[in-house]
Amino acid sequence: MQNAFTIEDLSYRYPSKDTDVIKGITFNVKQGEIFGFLGPSGAGKSTTQKLMIKLLNDYRGNIKYFDRDLKKINESYYEEIGVGFEMPVHFGKLTGLENMKYFSSFYKNKADIKNLMEKVGLWEFRDVLVSQYSKGMKVRLNFVRAMLNNPRVLFLDEVTNGLDPKNAMIIKKMIYEFKKDGGTVFLTTHLMNDVEQLCDQVAFCVDGKLYEIATPRDLKLKYGKKEVTVEYHENNNILTRDFELNDLGFNDDFQTLLKSNRLETIHSGETTMEDIFIKVTGEVIHE
Repeated sequence: MQNAFTIEDLSYRYPSKDTDVIKGITFNVKQGEIFGFLGPSGAGKSTTQKLMIKLLNDYRGNIKYFDRDLKKINESYYEEIGVGFEMPVHFGKLTGLENMKYFSSFYKNKADIKNLMEKVGLWEFRDVLVSQYSKGMKVRLNFVRAMLNNPRVLFLDEVTNGLDPKNAMIIKKMIYEFKKDGGTVFLTTHLMNDVEQLCDQVAFCVDGKLYEIATPRDLKLKYGKKEVTVEYHENNNILTRDFELNDLGFNDDFQTLLKSNRLETIHSGETTMEDIFIKVTGEVIHE
């Protein structure tokens, strides 16, 4: 599969700083995948995203967009990408629909505004001033704005932050549909549930460097425990025993426990993305 982005030895230093904030990172984002870019605050995630959407220049190294040097691509680049910043930016004295019509006017390729606003549950509030929108409504409108030009690539920063579970799931389903249609997503977030549900690949960025580029599944296998924990009833007590996952079906103690006791729960030793995030970033920060 072709790379949407090929990042090679990328470094960047803000003019006012004495050291690089991005320190020679290399990674690929494949066409049609959702790539999660994770890390603690101040790690360099936002700077990397700004470099990839051409808000910052004068970087060292290479950024290729579908095998084209990003520095050599003109403003036509913005016809192909959609960007959802963490902090929604709208005109409060305009209605939701007026905002979307205004931003849509920037593009040659225009999406169906009504369809997008209906999907996120905002069409019935289209004539309400955005200043009267709740935080969650502004977040959803921000996602619509990112989709106004039928982009080829989406850059999303904390796309579901501030949303209730129902509306967060609506946005995640739309992102998944975008991917199914061949779209590519570069996602930065602190919400590990979004990562588990959406991402094909993730990379951890800490202090301007990259660690542990892998699939969520591979990370869970690497950092999880290969064991199961059984809670069971015995003599009016709830007891717990751990068993190695390898050859579990041939473990006589495990088989006896299943046959002789009433079980309360069985859990695998699979870890969570939250645990992995803490472990990876913590190890790097304190090494």
